[in-house]
Amino acid sequence: MNNAMVKFGLLGFGAFGKFHAEAISRVEGAELVAIAEASDDGAAQATKEYPNATVYRDYSELLANETLDVVDIVLPNHLHKDAATKALERGNHLLLEKPMTLNVADCRSLINLAADRKRTIAVGHEFRMSSLWGRVKELIDEGLVGSPNYVLVELSRHPYLLGSDGWRYDINRVGDWILEEPIHFFDLARWYLSDVGEPQSLNALASSRQVDHPELQDNLSALIHHTNGAYAVVTQTLSAFEHHQTVKVTGTEGAIWASWGGTMGRSLDPEFMLKTYDGETIREETITKIPGELYELRTQIEEMIAAVRTGSCRLPDGNDGLWAVALCEAAGISTRERREVDLTALVS
Repeated sequence: MNNAMVKFGLLGFGAFGKFHAEAISRVEGAELVAIAEASDDGAAQATKEYPNATVYRDYSELLANETLDVVDIVLPNHLHKDAATKALERGNHLLLEKPMTLNVADCRSLINLAADRKRTIAVGHEFRMSSLWGRVKELIDEGLVGSPNYVLVELSRHPYLLGSDGWRYDINRVGDWILEEPIHFFDLARWYLSDVGEPQSLNALASSRQVDHPELQDNLSALIHHTNGAYAVVTQTLSAFEHHQTVKVTGTEGAIWASWGGTMGRSLDPEFMLKTYDGETIREETITKIPGELYELRTQIEEMIAAVRTGSCRLPDGNDGLWAVALCEAAGISTRERREVDLTALVS
């Protein structure tokens, strides 16, 4: 494809969907031609703010009527499989918010369909696009820590907002709270340890502060085993305040420590730092581009434009999305059954 405008259709105009719409409208080469939003207020706001886009109340109707290059799916989790399937069948490329789907089997179904239709699936694990978390990976690849053998990803944040019509607190629509937040950190941990192979098994514990909703797990800690003794710890609480994330990586030769903090996860002016140790000297790196999911979202849109034009995509793909869901699925099994889960069997 040449440098013609890349036509985007946006499914979902809720709290985060609005940010997707803004990113598409601001990125050069992207055109937001259609929006699907089920709620009255959301549809009215979309119509007002994006008068050049056709607003639909049903995403199936949008997909049936619009000729698009990319479908950007920002719907509640339980709708991802259906919407993505319909978009791929229409011949569209996908930018699919995490989780890719609610389970590994549905992820594999989308991967197979995309391969059959020769379409791109990019999954919204935007931390990989971060100037901070992405720099950690660059330092690992540059050999600063030697062979990585330990990763810690930790989150402490305020409780979830309800989501449109309370979907995030409905287990049938959210699928699992492990899919809703820790999935990001499972993806980071797997990415940072990619040089030592895929995860092999996982143990996890979880608890809920909500007596009437024990299925909604506010607290989770998981131990992910790799080969040769390498492992990752992913731990989080949704029972705290503000939004603070830490990453630590150690290896045979050095260490990395990175942190990010803001009053909200979408803070535009966060506090952040990155320190390294090469075995001799401690240094603090200068990060010139502010990290945060709203900034990384624009990068995702830019990468989708490049994918349409060149056929090559740097964003996390369907296999990455499947592995992230598999790690969440394993964590859910482990917390319920109090046992170690074999990941190789789950993803095979």
